[in-house]
Order: sequence, then C-alpha cells, then structure tokens
Amino acid sequence: MADRKAELERKKLKLEQMRKEREEKNRQRKVKEGGEEKKVAPTSSGQSQDLRAQTDELLSSLGIPPASGNDSQAVVQPVKETVGPNEGAPATSAVTTQQASRRKAKLTVTKVGETNIPPRENVTYSKETQTIVVDTTEKEDEDTDSIDVHPAPTHHKMPHVENVHPTLTQEDIQKQEEKPSAPATKDSPVTMVKKVIELSEEEKKQIMMTEEFQTFFNKTTRVVERALDEEIDIFVDYAGGESEDMESDLRAGERLKLQRNFFDERWSKHRTVTSLDWSKQHPELLVASYNANEDSPNDPDGVTLIWNSKFKKTTPEYVFHCQSPVMSSCFAEFHPNLVVGGTYSGQIVLWDNRVNKRTPIQRTPLSAAAHTHPVYCINVVGTQNAHNLISVSTDGKMCSWSLDMLSQPQDSMELQHKQSKAVAVTCFSFLSGDVNNFVVGSEDCTVYTACRHGGKTGISEAFEGHMGPITGIDCHNVPGQIDFSPYFLTSSFDWTLKLWSIKDQKFLHSFEDNSDYVYDVQWSPIHPALFASVDGDGRLDLWNLNNETEVPTASVVAEGGVALNHCRWHGSGSSIAVGDDVGRIHIYDVAENTANPKMDEWSRFVRTLQELKQQAVEREEESSLGSVSMTSPLR
Repeated sequence: MADRKAELERKKLKLEQMRKEREEKNRQRKVKEGGEEKKVAPTSSGQSQDLRAQTDELLSSLGIPPASGNDSQAVVQPVKETVGPNEGAPATSAVTTQQASRRKAKLTVTKVGETNIPPRENVTYSKETQTIVVDTTEKEDEDTDSIDVHPAPTHHKMPHVENVHPTLTQEDIQKQEEKPSAPATKDSPVTMVKKVIELSEEEKKQIMMTEEFQTFFNKTTRVVERALDEEIDIFVDYAGGESEDMESDLRAGERLKLQRNFFDERWSKHRTVTSLDWSKQHPELLVASYNANEDSPNDPDGVTLIWNSKFKKTTPEYVFHCQSPVMSSCFAEFHPNLVVGGTYSGQIVLWDNRVNKRTPIQRTPLSAAAHTHPVYCINVVGTQNAHNLISVSTDGKMCSWSLDMLSQPQDSMELQHKQSKAVAVTCFSFLSGDVNNFVVGSEDCTVYTACRHGGKTGISEAFEGHMGPITGIDCHNVPGQIDFSPYFLTSSFDWTLKLWSIKDQKFLHSFEDNSDYVYDVQWSPIHPALFASVDGDGRLDLWNLNNETEVPTASVVAEGGVALNHCRWHGSGSSIAVGDDVGRIHIYDVAENTANPKMDEWSRFVRTLQELKQQAVEREEESSLGSVSMTSPLR
C-alpha cells in the first residue's frame, strides 16, 4: 500500500506540473496576441468606434443600459489624438455610414453543455494490490484548448478487483520450460507448484517437543484410532431374515455375553487390576488402576488407564502413572476431568486429562497428618456445591480432603473398635444418599459400621460372621418404591458372600456356591434383587434373589484360567466390567430379561427378605440349641 500511495503522489505532481506548463503557454500566447492588437489599434480607430456602437446596440436590445459616455470617451480619446484636425468630420460620417450599412444581429439565449472525456485507462497489476491504476500522462503537444481533461478522483470510484495468479518461482518457470507447453487459452488456469520445505532432524524434534504439537497429536491420534477400529456392516438387511431370527433367539438365551476386552501390551501387561470405576459424566469411560510390573523395574510402579467402551479402539484414551502402585482409583464425580488415586505408599494423587502430562498434578504429603499406609478406599461424596474426597488407609486412619487443596486434610480421625485397636480397613461403602454413615470391611474378618460426624463418631458396631478377611462391601442403592438402603453385601476370603442389615448384627443369608476366594461384590444399579460377584476361579456370577438364593442365576468363566478380582456395574445396568490378575479387563453384556427389573421386583424382594430373616431366626435357634446340647453334662 505504501508503494501505491507513493506512485499516486508522483502522478499528481506530474499532472500539476503539466497544468502549470499549459497555463504558461496560454498566458504567453495571450500576451503575444495583445501586443499585436496594440500595434494595429492606432491605424483602425474607425473600426473600434464601429464595434463599440454595435456593442451598445446589442446591450440595449437585451435591456442592458450601455456604458457611460465618460468610459467610451476615455476609450475613444486616444484614437482622436492620432487623427488630424481636418480629418475629424469625414471619419465620423464614415462610421455612421458603416453602422447603417451593417445589418442588426439577432441574439438568443442558449444552454451550454460541458463534456469531460477521460483519457484511455491502462490497467496494470502488482503483487501487493489488484486494483486499477489510471495512467493520466499526456503529451506536451496535445491540443487541450477546447477540452479540459481532469483525472477523476480515485476515492470517488470503487476499486475493480480481479483474480491474479500467484507469482511463479524461478524453479517453477524452469519446470514449465522443460515440459512441452500447450497453446495458452484465455480461460486456461495457471498451475501452482508449492515447494515443500525440508526440515532437519533437529527442527523436527524441536517442533515435536512443543506443547501445541503435543496437544494436537494426542487429540488427533485418539480420533484416528476410533475411526480405524470401527467396523461397519454394509450388508445389513433391515427387512429381516430367518438367520437373524435364529441369532436373536440364541442371544436371548445368553444372559452373560462377552462384549470386548481392554488390554495394552505396554502398560497393563503383567500387572494386576486393583480397581475399576465408571464415569457418571461420560458413561462410556472406564478408569482402571494397576499395581507394579515386576518384570519391568524401569517402568512406573503405578499405572492408571482410562478406556473408552464406545469405540472399538484397542488403546486407552489416557495413560497416567506415578511412583507408587495405585491400589484404588475413581473419577471425581463433580469434576469430569479429574481422576483420583490411592497409592500403596499412602499418598493421594490427582490427575487431570486437560494437562499434557501423565504424572499427577497434585499429591498429598507423606506425613503424620495424612496417610502413611496403603489406601484401598477412596470415594467422592456430597453434592455439587459441597463435596469431599474420603480416603481410608489400612492403619484405620480416615481423612477428608478438598480436591482444590491436597496439602493437608480438612478432617481426619482414627477408626478404632472399643478404643482399643485400630481397624485394618480393606474396603468401605456409604449408605445410599448418606454422606455421614458408612460400613467398612477389615482384615480381622469383621464388618463395622461407622459415622463421620455427630455424637458417635468413629466405629459404632461390629458384625461378625466371616471366617476370612473382607475383600468387598457394597450398600444397596437402587431407587424405587421401597427403601432398601439398610442392606449391604460382603465378600471374603472364606469363599462366601453374605447379606447383612445394619439393624441386625447377624447376617441374613450366606451364599456358599463358590470354591475359591471371592474378591468383590456389587449390587445392580437398577434391579433391587440383582448383584454380581467374582472369585479366584475366574467366575462371574449374577444372583437374582427373587428367583434363587442358593445358586447364581447366571455364571460365566473368563478364558485363560485367570482370577477375577474386581467388578463394576455400568450405570445403565446393562453391562458389567471385571478385572483379572494379568491386567485384562472384560466387558460383559447382561441380557435384558436379566438386567431390567419388572414392576413387581420391589414387592417380591420384600417377601424374599422376610423369608431370609425367618430362616436366619431359625438358624440362630438351631445354633443355640446345638451349643446348649454340647455344653450339657452327659448322663
């Protein structure tokens, strides 16, 4: 634009110079003609008087009074002085005779129109701008007396923009000269060859290390992996066929069907799955934590992977790790980007998937104010505006944290039974809709109820019945017409599952169909009488207490002879995820007729519980009678 302005200024200066030269020529010509008239004036006084008289007559006919006698006398006076005294009368009579002989001219008023004819426009182009440039250069000898040419101001016209092909480089021109050129036409396009810049290895590494490239690469690789792993059947027959009807019948008979597996050769091989949790904000995301890989001492001890069940990609969405094995993990319920982990060293770590780093963004200190023993229990409880992270370590210390500050706990207490010994907590669960009361399982085969606040903080009651350490515990939290929140389930190393009520210190029923350690148990999120359990034989069992209480309703054994140690229902209740001891996660689909409850399931479950309570009373009576008979003396 600066070059364009400079060019316009130069042309304006040139036009101004030409205009001054033209005016100077006109002035000189007029001066020259004036000099000739002065020379002729003394010899033609009679003609001047005749012209003056004709002019006065014309002005009188138009209604304009003639000039005063003094003025005309002043004009004629010099003429009289040049004429001799004897020649005055004849001269006057000659003028009068000439005026009479001339015919009176008739004048009319007309309109005068001006015409401005601009010069021819020469269009030129430059690389910076694509607007018309008007060349107003004129030849010096051009006759401009009749027509005055003035260039129109450029700001009064809109610029005319046209497409201009990019300038070709010298290399492109050489390539075009080497090729046989076709005859050019008016509409033939100009081919642009873009030169590819070759970067050095150092420049490539420098670009790859930038944060912008890392963000772009991580995001695009996830998208490409999703697209590559999708399989679309283009031969789907929506009209239906006999083969599809047969397949639907077979699927209806399968109550548990393996959908897919999650396994990463780099991060989950030779590691044991230590916890599972589904995201509530993004239901397709599953977080899994893993302990150390003894075969790879150089790898991080703790790994947490986030898997996506919506797409068929075989790699995790996010990979997080830390220096200590991760024993428990969960999504921060009210912060969809945060993942919390409890480690074997006692630290609570916090990862953020918005940050391009795999290490924690926050972690708790290893001090007496926080945990110094393994943390197997973490959970976020509360509401959107008032929530806390609750963690319990195996030394019985319970801490309450704010996710905004993990430097020190907001509250802490020691879980001790009868103020004598610390409870070695292995698992815990809060009652449905309650952030104060919870139940814990321990290594001493006992289940305890506890309270965070109030007059009875800490451990309140003990529930004895298992013969081995408690591995899993879960409170009933299915919403419905009837409240079943007092009931909870436990699993143990004693190969059994037990159903309890916080209102009764004796278990209601014991499920004894397993033949190995039972590692985990969880209620269905939508069915009031359905729960799942996993054991060391690789068995996943579904129990529907409204149908059967002695054997599971559906069972499946994982392939490979692995031990299943964790299970988590999806929020929809239609699938369940289980983890094994070799780092593999199995996703099973639950049949609709098994997963979805009927309208009368709640009332039926009430009757089932009443029957189980009656059986528990009878069992207690039998055990009490047996103990009396054993203690009575022989006769």
